[in-house]
Amino acid sequence: MEVWVLFAVFITGLVIGVPVAVTLGLSSAVYLLMSGIPLVVMPQKIYAGMDVFVLLSIPGFILAGNLMNRGGITNRIIRFANALVGWIRGGLGLTNIAASMLFGGITGTAVADAASIGGVMIPGMKKAGYPADFSAAVTAASSTVGPIIPPSVPMIIVGALSGISVGKMFMAGAVPGILMGLAMMVTCYIISVRKNFPRQEWQGVGEVVGSFAHAFWALAMTGLIIYGLLSGVATPTETAVVASLYAFIVGAFVYRELPVRELPHVLVESGISSAAILALVGFANVFGWILVSEQIPQAIANAVLSMTDSRILVILIINLLLLFVGMFMETIAALIILFVPLLSLAEAVGIEPLHFATFAVLNLMIGLTTPPVGVCLFVCAGIAKLQLTPVVRAIFPFLVTNILVLLAVSFYSPLATWLPNLLMP
Repeated sequence: MEVWVLFAVFITGLVIGVPVAVTLGLSSAVYLLMSGIPLVVMPQKIYAGMDVFVLLSIPGFILAGNLMNRGGITNRIIRFANALVGWIRGGLGLTNIAASMLFGGITGTAVADAASIGGVMIPGMKKAGYPADFSAAVTAASSTVGPIIPPSVPMIIVGALSGISVGKMFMAGAVPGILMGLAMMVTCYIISVRKNFPRQEWQGVGEVVGSFAHAFWALAMTGLIIYGLLSGVATPTETAVVASLYAFIVGAFVYRELPVRELPHVLVESGISSAAILALVGFANVFGWILVSEQIPQAIANAVLSMTDSRILVILIINLLLLFVGMFMETIAALIILFVPLLSLAEAVGIEPLHFATFAVLNLMIGLTTPPVGVCLFVCAGIAKLQLTPVVRAIFPFLVTNILVLLAVSFYSPLATWLPNLLMP
């Protein structure tokens, strides 16, 4: 009875629009009261959920991304991406995707990508003659690459939940992230040719070299992060701190676009974003503990395995479930609640944890661009000053493309495991 009330309160909260963290906490508190369990358990479990060393890297990477964004990174990366692909038909759309791939390697969050790149590219694309709905759609779709290409906040959460090396998680996302970006570029090009979208003149090798030189210090940050992880010189948390310091030096003293007086504001903004994520982690840990105590993970695994023990069918079932959940639930909450139960199911049919973790994160990233709770859709539609419906219609081809990449990664594990096993055996 208590479990049914738990789910009823949780689903009701989501339906009426209560923030996910509050919904998790409220439903957990109701369950504890009905079960006669002392409420003192709740703060203990909240603290236990947040008291994981690797989670300290989340504020670091968020701060580094905010510092670089305020320090002039966005325009430099867009200029470099435009020099590379802007001359192709639909070049600004391709530039948008390429910029997201480069920018995602710094911020690690899709919403930051959608807001930063979208704030520049969506008005620019509209001015150049692209439809507003297409401009918003390509920005929202490409922003999902950010949390796949390292660094990645969802990958850090998964590492904390499962014990998988965060460095390996970062490397596992590199190939799928690049595949997603390239597949969306092909889709964008086909749509642009069919609809005769504009293209720019080739600006010459000099512009490519010059724009790369301007963007070099921004792009080098990704190399710094990956080197720190692969070399073993620093943990993910230490790498995040070094990245923040690097971002401040580059923004304030190299690009000189980050006034020191803005630093307190950036720190507060980063602190609020980090606190929101960690609060969600804490409340979701209570919810997850209740599910484990009620043996819900085992029930899910047994229910699926009673129907089939086929690895192919289990992968399809997991993907369908995560795609459905991603339509309604915030990514990190979905990971914390569902990852461990579904990992048990995946391992039962021989799916490697690193492989499963990669396609699970990839799956939930796609959920950021699916209605009714696609956060990136709302951000980009707001920038384009459109209702959600036309943006949803325009993003459909990109959703199909990303789901095809998801299926490829799900059924061919080397796409996720080859690079981490090569670089971090």
